[in-house]
Amino acid sequence: MTVTATNPVLPGCFPDPSVIRVGQDYYLACSSFAYFPGVPLHHSRDLVNWRPIGHAVDRADQLDLGGVRASGGLYAPTLRHAAGRFHLVCTLVGGLGTSGNFLVSADDPAGDWSDPVWLPEAPGFDPSLFFDDDGSAYLLGTRELPGTGGRTEVWMRGFDVATGKLTGPDRVLFRGALVDARWAEGPHLYRHDGWYVLLLAEGGTEYEHAVTVARSRQVEGPYENHPGNPVLTHRHLGLGYPLSGVGHADLVQTPGGDWYALLLASRMYGGRYANLGRETHLARVEWEQGWPVFNPGVGLLTEQTEVALPAHPWPAADPVDHFDTEALDTGWNLLRGAAADAYSLTERPGHLRLRLLPQTLAEQSTPAFVGRRQQHIDFAAETALDFTPGAPGEAAGLAVLQAPGYHITLLVTAAADGGTVVRLTERNAGTDTVRGELPLGPGPLRLAVRTDGQDYTFSCSQSPEGSRDVGTVDGRFLSSQVAGGFTGVYLGPYATGPAGGTGHADYDWFRYGPA
Repeated sequence: MTVTATNPVLPGCFPDPSVIRVGQDYYLACSSFAYFPGVPLHHSRDLVNWRPIGHAVDRADQLDLGGVRASGGLYAPTLRHAAGRFHLVCTLVGGLGTSGNFLVSADDPAGDWSDPVWLPEAPGFDPSLFFDDDGSAYLLGTRELPGTGGRTEVWMRGFDVATGKLTGPDRVLFRGALVDARWAEGPHLYRHDGWYVLLLAEGGTEYEHAVTVARSRQVEGPYENHPGNPVLTHRHLGLGYPLSGVGHADLVQTPGGDWYALLLASRMYGGRYANLGRETHLARVEWEQGWPVFNPGVGLLTEQTEVALPAHPWPAADPVDHFDTEALDTGWNLLRGAAADAYSLTERPGHLRLRLLPQTLAEQSTPAFVGRRQQHIDFAAETALDFTPGAPGEAAGLAVLQAPGYHITLLVTAAADGGTVVRLTERNAGTDTVRGELPLGPGPLRLAVRTDGQDYTFSCSQSPEGSRDVGTVDGRFLSSQVAGGFTGVYLGPYATGPAGGTGHADYDWFRYGPA
């Protein structure tokens, strides 16, 4: 039996995938950067249909994301399983408290994960775990060579998972496949047919990104460079190719002996713009002469991939969140922390209540923003808002966010004449420009955003006027190609107000789906 995967298998900003199989089950972890909860986890039975099961970092006391810059935070986790326990290593970049590499563990990936065990002896970033057949464990990582402008080396040491202590000598395994290699990173090590196979991401996570490989008969090396490197890339296909930045792969073997790779790539549209960020894709892998071959006979990522497993779809997610649970659904994220003072799901049952916090999306702070990933090029989102501004500067509505200097807001706020308006504002490179404004009457209303390619059209609906478009914004500036960083677009409810205020905004429901 087979099932057909349509790429990306995880649409939206789910980069740096790391995958494992435990029995008949597959588990996947991805980067989350400054968003909280951090390190999203997914579960599958067929490598095609993935359901969210939680996050590895979901408690305020696990680690501190406060103050991290946009696209700082949690980088490139590696998920592994040994002796009945799940282990995940990751890097916290730019934390105000402890930063660096850390380990968390769990008996159940959908349950509670441990507090971080910090690894101060592990330099650099992109840590990875390897458990050998004899039970020994190793920690790998990437460190930049000073003064080289992006030259790196992959190091390895023995590792005691129980204590988080590194053991044995520091060994350099590889410094990249090419003579002038840049950003050889994201190492993963495997055993296959008597070889230790080292898989890398190389070239930087944009157009030049690639998958490279080296191998050795001994775990400590020396590792020989594959003469056919890179084994997968799209950089030779030209700037006009719609799928770019292919790399950061992790391999997994099915019970039937078939191999597959989960890796990242970006869909370009409206030109070379990838608003959805780096998404998780699937490729088939075969082994020839001791080397992995990605999508044999094709050599690039394909829109569809046949998987030699029986299909196992999950129940379809409800496109509408009615906010009738005690905790936010796993698809929602906050910025830089738990922000218990930012929202409530219990003060008005069946509603998401946002406080009018003084923190804004333009700051490296934790504003009253509850966001979800944009997962479709053409999408439609809508929410029902009950809010009346009680003072100048109070505002609530919707936000479409890339970074502090790059976002769009559709906010209900006080007008200069004392009335109420809904105002569409584009913040591009730190400069705010009003793109539309409409007067409002009293009472609840609906706010919506829909996309047609890179056009983001915002509207409001209130009786008796009905639905009215407020304005359309060219969204190309919301891509990392313009704004920088590593994330895709998030959107959702947002509120703000002057310091010392006590106001709030209530959202009855939120709907998201493909247009």
